[in-house]
Amino acid sequence: MSSPFDPVTFRRGPAMANRLMLAPLTNTQSHADGTLSDEEFHWLAMRAEGGFGLTMTCAAHVQANGQGFPGQLGIWSDAHVERLTQLAAALNATGTVSYAQLHHAGNRSPAELIGQQPVCPSDDPATGARALTTDEVHEVIAAFVAAARRAEAAGFHGVELHGAHGYLICQFLSPELNQRDDEFGGSLENRSRLLLDIIAGIRAQCGDDFAVAVRLSPERFGMRTDEIVEVYERLVASGQVDLIDMSLWDVDRRVPDSEFEGRTLTEIISALPRGAVRLGVAGKIHDPADIQRVLDTGVDIAVLGRVAILHHDYPQLLQRDPNFVPRRPPAKPDVLAAEGVSPRFVEYLAASFKGFVTIDQ
Repeated sequence: MSSPFDPVTFRRGPAMANRLMLAPLTNTQSHADGTLSDEEFHWLAMRAEGGFGLTMTCAAHVQANGQGFPGQLGIWSDAHVERLTQLAAALNATGTVSYAQLHHAGNRSPAELIGQQPVCPSDDPATGARALTTDEVHEVIAAFVAAARRAEAAGFHGVELHGAHGYLICQFLSPELNQRDDEFGGSLENRSRLLLDIIAGIRAQCGDDFAVAVRLSPERFGMRTDEIVEVYERLVASGQVDLIDMSLWDVDRRVPDSEFEGRTLTEIISALPRGAVRLGVAGKIHDPADIQRVLDTGVDIAVLGRVAILHHDYPQLLQRDPNFVPRRPPAKPDVLAAEGVSPRFVEYLAASFKGFVTIDQ
């Protein structure tokens, strides 16, 4: 059994002081050109100062046409590096491990936001997205690698590739959304090629101690549990990945299909051999008992999202009192403001997560 305050070592990069990681959370706080804002800087710095062992940025898009929402952090241009350098320095000064999450929304990029037709592995009439050409797929790979180099130059300890929640890497993995007939479509091996080529490119062009994480989700968007298990196993076998971050809607949800039927996704993934690769899991982890239960399954890291919005210093509160009771929604705007949540972030939370914010004062 692990304590939340046991350290976590990685094959590459510094160790986490504890097993609590800030989830990469959409917050719509950056400037229209993707430049980091003071509000987003403050939000992340507060979590690092609050004791999270690993502090991760929100999804940062690697191409201008991969933007998924207004106010999204960008990492597609060298013009973004100056502010990202300031952020990485502030995070690292606290002793947290710092990662930038790299992202491309694919068919989930609103045309009115990016000013052009969104892209997808295949033509997608449901969203109006067009298929990427093979040359454009290689450009996407190069863009992810270039973004990782920017993150490394800025001083982050590593990057996470957002392969979850129906965004572009996930779209390539999906047998429903990926109907390509080139080397990036068809078999799972081909559908995984985009992800694996990005990782290989980062390993070739970034330093030996620069960490690479991958976020996966085995639910929705045509994803199949058995295929995600196979992708997980391939990532472990590659020796090129340091952390796999499984984003689950609920860590206690039981699989309804395949040979894994009836088992929880947490149990399935944590039982797989992973060698030196660390495993993080997210999905309705809120109370201290939730954290301990997840760690007791063999997971290395508890990934905290919404409760980390409610408590910037959750790790410190937990260390002081193992039985502390975290807040639960709805939260008042003034409470959120005290936790470093800007008015724009509050508006996003109110619009996107019913019942999270109350306007009653």
